[in-house]
Amino acid sequence: MSTEKENWTTVITPKNSFFRLNLKELWQYRDLIFSFVKRDITATYKQTILGPLWFFIQPIFTTIMFLIVFGNIAKIPTDGIPQVLFYMNGIILWNYFSKCLVSTSNTFVTNSAIFKKVYFSRLTMPVSNVISALVQFLIQFGLFIVILIGYKFNGANFKLSAAVFAVPLFVLQMAVLGLGLGLIITSLTTKYRDLTHLVGFAVQLWMYATPIVYPLSMVPEKWRNLYVLNPVVPILEGFKHAFFSTGMPSITEYGISVAMTVFFLVIGIFIFNMVEKNFVDTV
Repeated sequence: MSTEKENWTTVITPKNSFFRLNLKELWQYRDLIFSFVKRDITATYKQTILGPLWFFIQPIFTTIMFLIVFGNIAKIPTDGIPQVLFYMNGIILWNYFSKCLVSTSNTFVTNSAIFKKVYFSRLTMPVSNVISALVQFLIQFGLFIVILIGYKFNGANFKLSAAVFAVPLFVLQMAVLGLGLGLIITSLTTKYRDLTHLVGFAVQLWMYATPIVYPLSMVPEKWRNLYVLNPVVPILEGFKHAFFSTGMPSITEYGISVAMTVFFLVIGIFIFNMVEKNFVDTV
């Protein structure tokens, strides 16, 4: 009997800690993560007429709508940045954040069937969601760069800043923030299912509380300290500064954003691990 036990290559034991981020175990399931990524990407556009072109259609049509409504009708200024570039810059990064948040927030509900059948690291699902969304972001980011170059060759008055080298960090922070908040929400939806309906609505409202269709300069100074408590604001402003030299958020503002991102991730993992033990009884 002891010989048989020694031959086991994997031993599954109950979690004895609510905050348990087993990166080694997550790495062991890397093939499964990429299988989920491939599934998500192919399933989204399978049996569609335009297929992957939807990656481009969504930001283009959203930009056109913003251009008509906020640029031409409402005549909201963009601080000298070409309107198309201003809107698309915010749209592609916000899309990535919202995709990470919404898809992660549905982890337990949409995957309950497979969770009940076989064991694997449950964090593989939310991590694969973030990577799937990253693929979409990179495609849309490539579209943004092409349009940016086109405007530059046509004499548009803007210049890149040194913050362009920090773009991967801005994207990473958006991913971590979306992941952390998504883990919190998906853990709560195991008991409060109506949260799944609230997420989409809340994300839409959140977008208008973020400088995507208007510049940060339009926010009255007396409200700025409260406004930048929105952790997405400093990230978006840094991303915008990277390409248009509009001005970076202060160290304090960005520090608050980073602190909130880490806080949400820690709380998200804590609650996720706590709920993971018995979620099959409630989902």
